[in-house]
Amino acid sequence: MIEAPMDAADTEGEDAADRKVVEQERAELKAFVKGLSADDIKSGNWFTKLMAQAMSSYTEKVDWRYFQERYQGVPADAIVDQRIKMAARYAALEGGLSAGAYTAAVVATLGSLGGASAATVPAAVATMMVDVAFITRLQLRLTYDIAVLYRVPLDLSDPDDLWKLIRVAFTIKSGEAVREGVAKAVPALVRPLIKRFFSGEVLTAARALPVVGKHLLQRNVIKIGIPLVGVPLAVILNRYTTLLAGRHAQAVFRNEARVIEIAENLSKQSRHPRSMLWVAWLVIRANRKIADDEALLMRHLVQKVRERHQVVDEQLAHLVDIDPTEVWRRMDAEQGDLSDLLDVADRVATVDGDVNAREKAVISELRERCRRV
Repeated sequence: MIEAPMDAADTEGEDAADRKVVEQERAELKAFVKGLSADDIKSGNWFTKLMAQAMSSYTEKVDWRYFQERYQGVPADAIVDQRIKMAARYAALEGGLSAGAYTAAVVATLGSLGGASAATVPAAVATMMVDVAFITRLQLRLTYDIAVLYRVPLDLSDPDDLWKLIRVAFTIKSGEAVREGVAKAVPALVRPLIKRFFSGEVLTAARALPVVGKHLLQRNVIKIGIPLVGVPLAVILNRYTTLLAGRHAQAVFRNEARVIEIAENLSKQSRHPRSMLWVAWLVIRANRKIADDEALLMRHLVQKVRERHQVVDEQLAHLVDIDPTEVWRRMDAEQGDLSDLLDVADRVATVDGDVNAREKAVISELRERCRRV
């Protein structure tokens, strides 16, 4: 992502510096777009190529140490907040530079892609693609930065982690959640535009990068239109969609960091790590449905117990239905104070919100058995 001081203010000098950096980024992306064919744009393959260009060297450079050197001692929340605002500012500046190209002629030219040769991209479409590529790369890198700052590991060579980055960055399968927060997040004048941007079919296709490219291109076509109250649509949409994407990424990765922290603390405090895993899973399965945060906690809890206590429970890993009797038997075989297991049950039950009746029943039985021991 573009680098700037954390405490950047809206002074004329800093605005000029920001504009210069944005123009440099645009120049770089113009060269990228020049290398695209009409087929790349129509098929969505431009996104596959942009991912390789945008993230390969970036992930090698940007890690936790990278931010520590620049913002040592500053809490992650403060850095994330400033980087979201910075990204939104750059997005608006870029939108202003691109807005002049968004005319009715561009709409007509988009249709002409069907008749363009495989190696030819009309100039108007190329201009639009610079804008789309700029915002796409900006939001990808912003999302990655936020994950790094909250110490949520993302290995982009892993298909699952790559798709997670894309899904969070572009609110794929999360459009409803973003739309619900629109009313409070943006000025009233802008809300219809943002709702329209995030409306329509939510991408649920297989993890194919060209499919994502088509989705993003279709979504960005909304920026081609008549300026609203003298302010180009591109400026408005670039700014607020980037702001909302950043806030969405912050909510997702901050929550995951919270769950990881719970798993780390439970593992650190446990005197009975093997039984702890059984108790945690018993509480999670009490309600029969497994919430996302519960599944996330169990995954990290198993990982932390393996790393800290060198415990790998194959019997639990192959379990289909958990029998409370087996958990009680394991507890009866333990020595010493079992209050740490009760703490585990309490934390697991609240990780996804309020404790339900079935979870309360399990914890009540657990408390009684701890007293007997």
